[in-house]
Amino acid sequence: QVQLVESGGGLVQAGGSLRLSCTASGRTFTSYGMGWFRQAPGKEREFVAAISWSGSSKDYADSVKGRFTISRDNAKNTVYLQLISLKPEDTGAYYCAMRRTAYRTVISRGPDEYDSWGQGTQVTVSS
Repeated sequence: QVQLVESGGGLVQAGGSLRLSCTASGRTFTSYGMGWFRQAPGKEREFVAAISWSGSSKDYADSVKGRFTISRDNAKNTVYLQLISLKPEDTGAYYCAMRRTAYRTVISRGPDEYDSWGQGTQVTVSS
C-alpha cells in the first residue's frame, strides 16, 4: 500500500517562498514518475508540475512556469516542489501523486494517470 505524506505548506505573503515535500513509502519510489496538483476552494483540481521516474524530464503548468521547481531525491524517497514569487492565486491545497505505471518516460498532466495521492498540504498566499 502506497503512502504519500506532504509537508511544507503554510501562510505566506505575496512574493514569498515555500518548499513542499512529499515522502513516499510502500512502492519502489525510483521506478515511478511523480506529480503535484493543487485545488483551490470551489475549483477543480489542476496540474502543477511533474517529474519522470529518472528525474530527467519535467513539466510545468504555464501558470507556474519560471516560479515553481520540481525535483526528487531518490535516496530519500522524496519529491519536492519549490515555490517562489508566490501569488494569491497560488492559494490552495497541494497534493502529490504517484504514477500508476512504472518507467513511463512521457510525463502526464492527467490525474487519471496517477493512482496514489497524498492527503494534501495547504498553501495560503496573502496579498
